[in-house]
Amino acid sequence: MKQWVLALAALLATASGGLGSPWAEPGDSALRSDLALLASAGVIADLTSQWPIPWTAIAHNISAASLSDQPDLVRDAADRVMTAAHHQTADGWDEAASLDLTNRPNLIYDFGGLGRGDGQADAALAYNSKFFSGRLDLGLFTPGFSGKGTRLVASNSYVAAKLGDALIYAGAISHWWGPGWISALSLSNNALPIPQIGIQRLDNTASSWPVLRWLGPWQAEFFVGLLDGPRIDNHTLYNALRVTFNPAPGLQIGLARTQEFCGQHHVCDPLRGYFNLNNDPTHPDITNDEGLIDVQYTRTVMGLPLEFYMQLMNEDSSPFVNSGTSHLFGVSLWRPIAGHVARLTAEFTDSIATDDIFSFGAYNYGFSYFNFTYLDGMRYRGRTLGFSLDTDSRLLSLQMAWSDDGGRFYQLSLHHADISDPHNPHGNILTTAPMALNLAEAKLSMPLPGVSVDLAGRLQDDQPRPKRGFAAGVELGLHFVF
Repeated sequence: MKQWVLALAALLATASGGLGSPWAEPGDSALRSDLALLASAGVIADLTSQWPIPWTAIAHNISAASLSDQPDLVRDAADRVMTAAHHQTADGWDEAASLDLTNRPNLIYDFGGLGRGDGQADAALAYNSKFFSGRLDLGLFTPGFSGKGTRLVASNSYVAAKLGDALIYAGAISHWWGPGWISALSLSNNALPIPQIGIQRLDNTASSWPVLRWLGPWQAEFFVGLLDGPRIDNHTLYNALRVTFNPAPGLQIGLARTQEFCGQHHVCDPLRGYFNLNNDPTHPDITNDEGLIDVQYTRTVMGLPLEFYMQLMNEDSSPFVNSGTSHLFGVSLWRPIAGHVARLTAEFTDSIATDDIFSFGAYNYGFSYFNFTYLDGMRYRGRTLGFSLDTDSRLLSLQMAWSDDGGRFYQLSLHHADISDPHNPHGNILTTAPMALNLAEAKLSMPLPGVSVDLAGRLQDDQPRPKRGFAAGVELGLHFVF
């Protein structure tokens, strides 16, 4: 604990105001809620489920829109988003530091999750220009749960260059792929970001090709990363491709594929593995694959958005035969409460894989995130790359979030979680035995001169095994820009 107290003292002694970036990065729930409002009003393209989101596309959409006939809540959201876009894309250097401390990391890591461990302190130097962006972010990280020791990390460090309508990057970038606010099945910010190189579309305008024009505005990203650190299969590589498109007003469709390939103990033939799509028990592949489809539909009711969404993650084969499908369903609505617009979300996630999309009750236990060839599964440094509760778990969540006129953000969450299952033959990385718990969290984010403060308090009626019983957690996050 001594090193964290010293880090806090150093930060407070030098603090002064955000950090330049070509993207709107995952983790800012208030910004995401503003983008959802703008998308529902038709101000920006309905492409809000694939993070990070290039600022270029967001700012272009808002600048081209006519806001005079929009309600005040939409114009206010546009002003907040444009202020953030101008600030984060301004040319020049930025320095920042952050500190996160908790006595108990949150088991349920949602889109706006705070720390991933017991403590982390970071210092960052960033540069941004019209064609080039870069960030060096170094920190000390003490993992929670079963992790031990404090180590140096370079999470969120990157270099990125614009090439035409594309952004080419290399670094450790966090992603959130999916419409869920609490969970994302295949790729989320639950785990530390992996080192990667990738390419992302900067513009989201519709294609001019006659055959593809019907897709409407679209976004695409592809990256290749290294799953480093302690593993059974060292030097495993990972790739991910996602395309999101908006073919009709309010309709957003995402398609993604993630894959583990090469690595110790494995044949390394990337092209053969990538284009072999017929993977089943009679025709096993040399890779570990996940396929993903999500659908989100938003409509405006009484001037406020209502969204329904679902996400399906298939292990290995087609969605109709031997797919091993995990499911996520949710609904969000925005309603005036106490003079402010609040987001109300109900979401259910189930990582007990079914035989296929439609075979509810025909379960493949221990299937999600696990692979008989790649025994580490879709996990990185002790955390799942997707759903924070790992395999064979169910999570029902209710969440309310809103911002006030002072820029403060409030979030209340209630969760019921069933973690692992007695039929799970491979276990769950969070608990040594199946268990259920209820968890409540209250979170407040406050912008202050030179620093933003995150405070969270959590109560839960049980703990993952081998521990038992009631537990309480508090968390403090400080973010400085100098």
